[in-house]
Parts: sequence; structure tokens; C-alpha cells
Amino acid sequence: MSHTYTHTHTHTHTHTHTLTHMPTRTHTPSPVRTMAARNTVSLLVGLLVLFPTWGVMAKVEMNMEGRVEVLKGEAAPITCMFTLSEGVGDVIIEWFYVTKRGWQSIVKQEPGKMVVAKGTQFTDRVSVNGTGATGVNVMTINDVQPDDEVEFICSITDLVEGSANGSTKLKVFAEPDYPTIEGVTTGFSINEDSLSKIGACEVKNGFPKPNINWYRNNAPMHPAPDVLKVVPSSTLDTNGLFHVRSELYMKVVKEDKDAKFYCEIKYFVPGGLEMTETSSINITVYYPATEVNIWVESPKGIIREGDSVELQCRDNGNKPSSILTFYHKEEEYTSENNALVLHNVTRLNSGFYKCISMDTDTYDNISSKDAIVFVNYLDAAVVVPEGDVVLNKGGELTATCNALSSVSTQTVWMKFGEVVSSNHSLILENVTYDSAGTYLCSVTVDIEGMQTTRTLEVKVQGPPQIMKPDHTEMEESAETTVNLSCNVRGFPIPTVIWTTADGKILKGRSDIKGEGEVLSVVSIQVTSDITAFCNASNTFGTDSLAFNIKAIVHTTTPATTTTTTPAKENIPAKKIKKEGTGVVIAVVIICILLLAVLGSVLYFLYKKGKICGRSGKQDLTKEKSGKDNIVVEMKNDNTEEAVLLGVNGEKQPPRNQ
Repeated sequence: MSHTYTHTHTHTHTHTHTLTHMPTRTHTPSPVRTMAARNTVSLLVGLLVLFPTWGVMAKVEMNMEGRVEVLKGEAAPITCMFTLSEGVGDVIIEWFYVTKRGWQSIVKQEPGKMVVAKGTQFTDRVSVNGTGATGVNVMTINDVQPDDEVEFICSITDLVEGSANGSTKLKVFAEPDYPTIEGVTTGFSINEDSLSKIGACEVKNGFPKPNINWYRNNAPMHPAPDVLKVVPSSTLDTNGLFHVRSELYMKVVKEDKDAKFYCEIKYFVPGGLEMTETSSINITVYYPATEVNIWVESPKGIIREGDSVELQCRDNGNKPSSILTFYHKEEEYTSENNALVLHNVTRLNSGFYKCISMDTDTYDNISSKDAIVFVNYLDAAVVVPEGDVVLNKGGELTATCNALSSVSTQTVWMKFGEVVSSNHSLILENVTYDSAGTYLCSVTVDIEGMQTTRTLEVKVQGPPQIMKPDHTEMEESAETTVNLSCNVRGFPIPTVIWTTADGKILKGRSDIKGEGEVLSVVSIQVTSDITAFCNASNTFGTDSLAFNIKAIVHTTTPATTTTTTPAKENIPAKKIKKEGTGVVIAVVIICILLLAVLGSVLYFLYKKGKICGRSGKQDLTKEKSGKDNIVVEMKNDNTEEAVLLGVNGEKQPPRNQ
């Protein structure tokens, strides 16, 4: 807002003239200045006497802003604009500020000089631009502070046209710090008779004084008797800025447990009003329960024996003095963190559970509805008959398997991983050794992880039974070792003994492979043809199996050389393969027959006395035998010993010649 101040001075025909509207000053005019004023007055009186009929209306017009607003620490320019009816000329410009005691001079500007008053709060921070010749004079206050908020006076004096004054009020602003809010951390009971302190908001370093308003869930809160009260307070700090605090007291209700409380801060700035908000707080409200709920927290769904079960209990109250207690079959369980945990549950834990909330202040009890806990179970499988079962070959067996359970069961019988029966009964008819072994009964239910098993050992008794291998006739190289194995079934477990054809007992090793089955192994050094017997026996009988081993002899063909060709390499000995054994036997038989024929001829000639120059006849006696033996006398070139070979290949002792 601009204010225009006008002062009119009229010359009259009287001999005296008085200047009016001069400002009252707190300082004392200097003697020089007073004398000059008096001389000027005398001159004017003289002119009026000389010109008694001349009258002119003169005036000074001023224009100043009614208000200048600036932030703390900034510079505040205060402008004084003025005009004179006779035109702007040499004038006296003086600035004042208003105090409780009157006007206090700040600076005075005359043509050609300017004087700054000493000892004021503006002395070191003031500057002036402009002169009377321009009609504009600006006084600037630097580094404005809150106590600079005063009214400034601009006084214009012209010796001819008189004087006029104008004023401007300086408004200083400081934006406050970010506000804070602090809530009371203790809980509040809805049964309190008096108002409870909810919290306090603070804002510092504001100017002018900021204003604090409380809000609950975005709605302003207004004081009400016995319901809500706001206690404001403020202090002016040494820096000239305000510290404002507001405390909220109210009667708490249950709905306040979810309410958000915060403060709105309003403060002035140059040109307007601004607002900021604190963060929000909530409070803990204690109220009695009206309802209690109980439920099975875990596991979700099916409960099995051995599981851990957690039950949760909650009431709709929020009072520290309330206690939650679990009950099952009149047995009391103290809750821990509103929970009851049952470890390794059994079917005995099945049943109804309830929870009771008791207010220890009033001893009022509130009971929940029942929660049902059902523990599924599956007992160990029971097999009838129990233990090991011994059957005679050709006998029969009916066995049953079942288990007690809270739900329906499914039973299967298995042997060697294969299902042999898909119901509770296992029926064996006309049993053999193949029927012997371990039978597994498995009982399951349609609940994951619930299964029980039991085994039944079936033994079939009878004489040993040797399971014939693929080969019992074999040919092996001489000087090699052969492992013979014999697999025998029977119960009681047969005893296995290895013997040779001449009754020699061989040392073997026997291992029990399973119920009623034994595996015996013997190692034999092949030096000649041999027959080994596996003899098995138990209390019910015996069984035997013969293994015939033919020894294979290796032969060597010497190398030959000639004088016309390089010597040939030695031909390695060739092993007679099994595929050629028939040819070898045939050759041997032919040779024996030839030797027999040759022996007969020689014998005939010998009888005639025509061999080796012998004279006379000598008889070759024969041992009596069931068969006629043809004897051949064979002599070695180096000895006189004769060896007689019979047709059957038997060695005959020579007779005396």
C-alpha cells in the first residue's frame, strides 16, 4: 500500500510567519542550524513586507510504501519519493525510526553532505542512495534482524515550500526449522477418568510466531471440555526468533488404536502464508476383550502322530492385565506368546481345545469356542503267524497282516521287491524251495509319510537239492587251477563236502546265500584227469554232483635246417585244442592196434625160434584173467628190460625167459 502525504504552506500579509508540521526530534539542533533558520525567517518577513499584495500557494507531496516485507538476513530497501510544486531543488532529507520515546534519527542528508546518527541499531548497516534533486531517496537496511521490525519516517524540508513526512513499516520474517513431534510411548486405557497426554509438537526459529494445529486422521482437532485440550506455549529466544510448543491431552477411546496423529505448522513469509506438517504418530490403546478366538496354526490340514502342533489364541482386547489360558479335557496349559505348542503328539492329544481370557484387574473371564484337534495314527503292523515259519515241501501256509489305524488301510505282500499278494492275506500252496525266503508286509494309508512294515521268514525243509550248473564236463590245461562251485538248497542248511574219485577229501569254502541255500566253492590244481564230487547232506537226505576234468597236454615241434637255405625259426609248441581231441584218441587207438598186431607177429616168430638168433622155444606164461591178453615184448635199445603191454593198455610184468 502506498501512502501520499501532502503539506500546504500559505503566505499571508501579516508580518509574522510560522512554519508548521515540523517533526518532533529527539536530538538537539545545532547552533549553526538555528541561526540559519532565524536568518531565513527574517528574510521571508522582509519580502512579505515589500510585497504585501502577493500570495502564492506552495506544497510538498510524498509517496512511500506502507509496508516492506523481507526475510531475516536480507537487505531491506525503503524508498521515499517526493515532489515540490516549484520543482525539486535543494532540500533536506532526514530518516527516523519510531521508538517508544519518539522519533530517533538515523541519517540526515543536506545538499552536499550526509550525516549518519551514531549509536543506533542501524548505524553500521544503513546506506542511502538518491538526493533531493532526483525526487527519490532510498535508505537500505542490511542484514535485517527481527528487532528491525519498526516504522521508518522520511522527512522532506524545503526552506520555501515547507516540509512533509512519510512512513513505511518494515516487516521481518524467518522460516522456522522443520517441526518435530513426540508421542507418549506408554499405553492408554480407555477407562482412565482424566485426560491423557498424547504427545507434543515443537517448532523453532520462526518469526513471527508460528501457529500449531493438531490433526487426527487428516481431521483438525478442536478443544472440548473433558474430551480434548491443547496447551500451547512459546518463548522468544536470544536470537530474536520464536520457539513454539503445543501439547495434546485427550480422553482415549478404542478407535484411537488405529488413529494417526500429527501437527500442522503455519507461518508467515514475505507475501503470504505457508504450511508444513510433522510426521505422524500412533498410540497404544488398552481396552478389555469382548471376544476370544482359538485356532490350529500348524500344521495346516492333516495331523499325524509325531507331529508338533501349534494352537494360537487371540482376544479382541488390548490390555496387559489379561491372561490367556488353554484347556483340554479339564487340563490347563499356560500360553506362551498367546500360543500353545504340543510336541510329538499322539492320539491322546486329539479332542477339543478352548482358550479363556481373564482380566486380572476385574477377574472377568471370556471363553472361546472349541477348536478340534484330530491326530491320525497308524500302529505297527501285526503278522500272524509270528516269527519264522518252517514248512515241509509240498505244504501250505496262510498268513495275515494288518495294522490298527484312524483311517482305512491298504496292505501288500512283497518278495524280492515284487508284489505277491495285494490284500491282508498271504496264501502259499504246495511250497517248494522257491517258496522259501523273506516276505515283506507293507501297510499304508492315504496320508503321506504314514506306513508300517513287517517281515515273515518262510523256511521249506527237505533233503538237499543241488542245482546243476551249465557244465560239469570240462577240459583244462595241465598245471592250471580250476574253481568249481556247487549251489545247494535244502533245510536244515545242507553240509557240503568235496571228494575225488579215489575218496580224497578236498578243502572247500561254503557260504550261506539265503534261507535254505548254500554256495560251496573248491579250487583244484589240474595235474591229470580228475573227477570231483560235490556231496550235500542234511537230516532229510543227500545229493551228489560229479565234475569231470580232462587234462590237456602241450606238445612242441623242433625246427629244421638245410644247407641251401637259412635256418628256419623254431616252431613253438602247439597246444592240442579241445576241438581235436577226438582225432588224437583215434590215432592212439590205431597205434595200439598196430602194436598189438606187431606183437602177435613177433610172438609167432619167437615161438618158431627165428628171432634174434635164439634156439629152442621159450614159453611166455600168462596170468590167468577173465580175458585173454595179447602180450607184446618191447625192448629198449639201452636195456634188457622188457615191458609187456596188454591189449587193454594194462602193464604186465615180464616173465623169466
